[in-house]
Amino acid sequence: MNNKNTLILAAGGALLVGGIATAAFLAGGASKQADLAATSTGLSSGLDGVDPDTLPAGAQLTQADVVAVSPVRKQRQITATVTQSTPIVQTVNSTRDEQQCNDVVVQERAPERDGNVGGTVAGAVIGGLVGNQIGGGDGRKVATVAGAVAGGVIGNQVDKRHVGGRVSERVERQCQTIQVPVSEEKVVGYDVTYRTAEGIVATRRMETKPGQSIVLDADSEVIGYDVTYRLDGNEHQVRLPQRPQGDQLTLVDGQVPGAIQ
Repeated sequence: MNNKNTLILAAGGALLVGGIATAAFLAGGASKQADLAATSTGLSSGLDGVDPDTLPAGAQLTQADVVAVSPVRKQRQITATVTQSTPIVQTVNSTRDEQQCNDVVVQERAPERDGNVGGTVAGAVIGGLVGNQIGGGDGRKVATVAGAVAGGVIGNQVDKRHVGGRVSERVERQCQTIQVPVSEEKVVGYDVTYRTAEGIVATRRMETKPGQSIVLDADSEVIGYDVTYRLDGNEHQVRLPQRPQGDQLTLVDGQVPGAIQ
């Protein structure tokens, strides 16, 4: 074999070896890119949309099973701005206690006094007759005088208690409580016009006068999710701003990315 043929064979061998090496290099690079793409896709799903390119170099990734997800709610009030408040006035009928007093003329009959001697005389006569029946001689005279005196005293007392004396009149103040009807104007409520945050204008009736705003309703909003996950047989809980997309969480260096502290 001459030198020319030797050079041709050597060149061909070199090209063959170089082509094989290049093909192997390209095949290895493509496989590595595929592996990186697959890893990136898995991390993106596990991190609920977090870009894996933002992870620190050499980060330790761990998969944990999601056990339970509970929404965390915060109470809020739906309010509206008051634009007008009109009082509702009604006539209310009722009664009240009132004391009524009047001057009344009262008649009184005075008892008879000593000037009316009819009872005295009659009592003396009767007493004397009774005393005359007692004893005899001087004793009868003494008994007659004593009976007349006693009968006169008794008759005089009868005259004093007799209601046939002079009639007199006097004025007396007499009072009593009566029910008086009363009518009055009373505010029983308010027609309130308001505007919501969406610009809707409406009216509602309220018992009391409102301020600058009113509460239309009470509502709640979800502010996060309490997620329970299992790692190495132990359960842990973390609060996340969004619900997990799958049944697994990806932990970066033992921590759940995006957790609410």
